[in-house]
Amino acid sequence: MADAAPRLKGILEQLTGAPLPVRIRAWDGSQAGPPDTPTLVVRNRRALRHLLWQPGELGLARAWVAGDLVVEGDLYAALGHLAGLLWERDEETRPLTQALRDPAFRSAVRGLVGLAGLPLPPAPPPEEVRRPRRGLHTKHSDRRAISHHYDVGNDFYEIVLGPSMVYSCAYWPAPPPRGTLEQAQHDKLELVARKLALAPGRRLLDVGCGWGSMAVHAARDHGVSVVGITLSREQAAYARKRIADEGLTDRIEIRVQDYRDVADGPYDAISSIGMAEHVGSERYLEYAGVLHRLLKPGGRLLNHQIARRPQRDETSYRIDDFIDAYVFPDGELAPLGTTVSLLERSGFEVRDVESIREHYALTLRRWVANLESGWSRAVALTGPGRARVWLLYMAASALAFERGRIGVNQVLAVRTPESGDSGLPLRARTWN
Repeated sequence: MADAAPRLKGILEQLTGAPLPVRIRAWDGSQAGPPDTPTLVVRNRRALRHLLWQPGELGLARAWVAGDLVVEGDLYAALGHLAGLLWERDEETRPLTQALRDPAFRSAVRGLVGLAGLPLPPAPPPEEVRRPRRGLHTKHSDRRAISHHYDVGNDFYEIVLGPSMVYSCAYWPAPPPRGTLEQAQHDKLELVARKLALAPGRRLLDVGCGWGSMAVHAARDHGVSVVGITLSREQAAYARKRIADEGLTDRIEIRVQDYRDVADGPYDAISSIGMAEHVGSERYLEYAGVLHRLLKPGGRLLNHQIARRPQRDETSYRIDDFIDAYVFPDGELAPLGTTVSLLERSGFEVRDVESIREHYALTLRRWVANLESGWSRAVALTGPGRARVWLLYMAASALAFERGRIGVNQVLAVRTPESGDSGLPLRARTWN
């Protein structure tokens, strides 16, 4: 009798203490759960063994990346239904030692073991980063982490990002979603340029320059000289070719260089767009101090950075298991207040903070659509596991931005000289 899905539904409801919000179809063809919802397809027993040996988000991620677990129907709806059982109840989850004292919980675990079959631990998918959690944010470990995320092939990123090749939040018109992703990314780059008051004769340092989009925009449209730095050799090669094609080699230099090694200041302006998430809490004050040192008095910094909500107990913060293992190794998110405080401690005067959280949700949904429409080619370029990582990460991130679990902010700061003249207009938001 085909009954794996009803049995699994009952076990999962015992374990979570809540009704299962999606439908399940098991490897034996059986189905259970509410109709008219997305279907979680458990293709084999190995998916359950992933969960047994790594309960929670990481176990689900391993089953997903390995292709043992898939979603039929609306992926956003499925993740939205499951969010209440996973990410949005982390602080309420009972410790495992306490849960194991519950006879009903122990019974559910025994049922899952029986349904999973021989409970040998399956190997993690090869896309998972496995390294010791020591020596974080050294120059060597940062190069390795950046390479894992960005050196997966420029052709793959062209599929996801589209012609703009900008891997950060776009800036959409109101009401959305009018316009193209390319126009919204252009508008974001122009917003940064206006906040930094870029003009001919000025010198810009673009920290974490990616594929050169900000550098090209600043040099071509605002006449500045640009130094762009990245730790990704693939990004640097792409950016240099792009710059040559634009005829801008006399105005832009792209370096494979750590921000800690830049020694040719002062610069009139610094842009750091989607890079600071890689710095790490232990290094952030050093990072801010380096940028402050590299700016001339009166120079401006535009720091574009994802933020998380502060926790009641900040010492309990841990990096998201899935993101750390598959997407951004060693990446960390900080509350906005922490970032502003560290910038101020390093000597900056923070003059403007703009939250563009909803814009990132719109951007991610466009990236997901790009990946889905180019799925066959993306799989051919990177393999099915890597493509599934990016699909899950971007779709889940879109929901996180929409629900306010994370945000993104542009912080404009000035190295104000002793005279106190910040160089900003009395009504600062003239760029809008």
